[in-house]
Amino acid sequence: MIKLSHADRQILQVGHFQDLVSKPFQGETNAICWRRNLIGDFAEIVNKVELNKNITVISEEELRDLTLSFDGQLAREILLNDLTLLTAHGAAPVLNLIKNYDRDEDYPFFPTDVYSFHVDRSPVPADTFLCTYYGDPSEILPNSDAIKKVLIPEILDELKKLYGGDDEGFESFLVENFFDLHYQAKPKAHLTSLGLGHLWRLAIDHPESKVLPCVHRAPKEKTNRLLLIC
Repeated sequence: MIKLSHADRQILQVGHFQDLVSKPFQGETNAICWRRNLIGDFAEIVNKVELNKNITVISEEELRDLTLSFDGQLAREILLNDLTLLTAHGAAPVLNLIKNYDRDEDYPFFPTDVYSFHVDRSPVPADTFLCTYYGDPSEILPNSDAIKKVLIPEILDELKKLYGGDDEGFESFLVENFFDLHYQAKPKAHLTSLGLGHLWRLAIDHPESKVLPCVHRAPKEKTNRLLLIC
């Protein structure tokens, strides 16, 4: 019998969009991947869109108005189709061109920006969908390979100093400032790159979830990144 690693058990791979949105998370599985080998020139779209700030939202109208080569048009059709599929599913996808995300400089000992391993949270049942078409992709890791930062003694001590109040309100303080959503990878943790072109569905923290939320982080961009997320 082949014993699967935690990383292997974390991810379910599917071959169709319908399976991506309908297969349930269960056990250690909290990430589902629709693996694809996309054709088209996504770099051309990245180079044609004017990036005036760190993150630019590309509307469908702007995408359709781009003058593109044949390969660029193939890439555009894939983007439009992904937007259509997710919208029809009831999601609200956004196509972003990212130079970089804002860094959290409020708490040097505990940054809470997306470059830190974290989970997403919602008050209602929901999932996170994302796909990187160009640039560096996000990473995930098994929950067993991560530890909540608020459980690390030296970090917990710093947080208590920052809070400076009664113990009774400390947990609320952690939640209100999103400290409880962030994780640190354990030594020898197995990181998985989400790759290019694959559409992912990640479990998030919500009241009806039957699995642990997926721990993930954004890459430190070496080049502009074309990302669909919702």
